[in-house]
Amino acid sequence: MSNSRLLAQPIHITEQVSAKNRLFKSAMSEQLGDKEYAPTAELVHLYNVWANGGTGLLITGNVMVDRTALGEPKNVVLDQQSDLSLFKRWAEAGTQNNTQLWMQLNHPGKQIPKFLSVEPVAPSAVPLAKALQSGFNTPRALTENEITDIIERFAVAAQKAKEAGFTGVQIHGAHGYLVNQFLSPHHNRRDDKWGGSLENRMRFVREIYTQIRKLVGPDFPIGIKLNSADFQKGGFSEDDSIKVMSTLQDDGINLVEISGGNYENPSMMGARVKSSTLKREAYFLDFAEKAQKTLTIPLVVTGGFRSSAAMESALQSGATDMIGIARPLAVEPNLSNRLLIDETAQVVLKTLTTGVKALDFMAMLNITWYEHQLNFIGHGKSPKPNLSAWVSVFKTFASMGTTAFKKRRA
Repeated sequence: MSNSRLLAQPIHITEQVSAKNRLFKSAMSEQLGDKEYAPTAELVHLYNVWANGGTGLLITGNVMVDRTALGEPKNVVLDQQSDLSLFKRWAEAGTQNNTQLWMQLNHPGKQIPKFLSVEPVAPSAVPLAKALQSGFNTPRALTENEITDIIERFAVAAQKAKEAGFTGVQIHGAHGYLVNQFLSPHHNRRDDKWGGSLENRMRFVREIYTQIRKLVGPDFPIGIKLNSADFQKGGFSEDDSIKVMSTLQDDGINLVEISGGNYENPSMMGARVKSSTLKREAYFLDFAEKAQKTLTIPLVVTGGFRSSAAMESALQSGATDMIGIARPLAVEPNLSNRLLIDETAQVVLKTLTTGVKALDFMAMLNITWYEHQLNFIGHGKSPKPNLSAWVSVFKTFASMGTTAFKKRRA
């Protein structure tokens, strides 16, 4: 391994905290929580494998801050009712081998399937796009007291994550979840201090950050996953995103991960990606170059990276400070070790389809196929990169019954 390769170099995230290399496992929904929404032995084993796979910083799948607001049926929840001993086992496994393990904290807002919530909440009573309304109920607008309560839940979850041994937290502010809903002028149509101007729309995420910081202290790393844009008419824009990043940086946040899109326009999955973007592999690298003119804290770009060469090129260009990868680590959990020793290393992910587009969509194949891979690893088995789409669909239906075909979030 050439020591001149940036990919293998450590990076300071705070004065006290460094990641051992520039590889960053972005969050994937593991769907490995138990019936009490606690971490299972399988989840602990999955992170044991990843911690020994060479990645410098691991971000958990979205941990919900409210057990009455789940994005998916097998989410993990961290709140006042949680048994912290189970989370301590998870943290111990994921911090082996000098690995950073940060917990991603989330509230789904209105992105809760009908079978999980009759009346979801959101900044405003704006339904999801018409094509999705059969699977998601129209939300109720949050009251002032409810907003304050959710902010406190984020802070308490972060405090408990620190107590359990996680080395940082990440606020999920992307992909159409509640924080992103507050930031979006399309989804947030409030006329009080929580809506209207960008200053008001970003108040929710700033308050979450401020309350977390009060409880975890000045030295505990706090990051955010933020959309570069929502890519929908009237939504959160690139200019908005850069302003929010800059403001949060001034507030003291330690790291920004860039993504984009939401359930209505899933750009984070590579939907409608330009050919010029495909050549660089990363979906949001052009935007990152703009953001870097404002940021001095570490910036992570996630989405699309498949080769060591493209990763190194992105780092050398200065467009990003760390390389976010997710799905490749579901099919090859030891991939980071290979990327670090082989400058020609790359991974190819198969195109997933049963040949019946409606069935692929109903079964959320591009999500559930990868969840099955994580389940294999969690149970001590090897991933199955050649798992057929048809087998994946059958396994999804068999494991979840009729709820398997409800619309779900990435």
